[in-house]
Amino acid sequence: MNILLLNGSPRQGGNTDLLLEQVAQGIHQAGFRAEHIHLAQQTIHPCIGCGQCEKNGQCIFEDDMVALYEKIDRASRIVIGSPIYFYGVTAQTKIFIDRCQALWSRKYLLGAIKPERERRRGYFISVAATDGGKIFEGAKLTVRYGFDAMEFSYNGELLVKGVDAKGDILKRAYSLKQAQQLGVEICQK
Repeated sequence: MNILLLNGSPRQGGNTDLLLEQVAQGIHQAGFRAEHIHLAQQTIHPCIGCGQCEKNGQCIFEDDMVALYEKIDRASRIVIGSPIYFYGVTAQTKIFIDRCQALWSRKYLLGAIKPERERRRGYFISVAATDGGKIFEGAKLTVRYGFDAMEFSYNGELLVKGVDAKGDILKRAYSLKQAQQLGVEICQK
């Protein structure tokens, strides 16, 4: 099983990173390994809406997304982690998802759907400082449609409110346990 953990937080060692580490521990417990990628350390040019990918399924930019496209293609599970910034995912996460427009074009405009991909599953991990009732709604929609472009089903989430300062998640033993359990469950389906 090929599992990617995509960390969209610009803060290394922050709450999102700590939760993803717990997911990785659960994956390891289940007998698998995951590749942990920090999107903030990648060079990803924003989508410019040029339409080139609509013609051939290829983005005009040759940056770190080229390798990420290959990793997405080989993955059977993807976990996207992002803290909430103004009711959405971080800029690093959004740039990554926007660049999946090339994958969307391949799937929906060029008909390059691969039937064996119906078992590929995506998961979302997120933390938010506030307790707003709809704090995760925008981010969940963005991630859900990103997964659709990548040919993954949105299969689960771990969303934690009231976590702001770096390391606050360490005070939430239950949330850490949930993240580790999610890692195990990812490998069982």
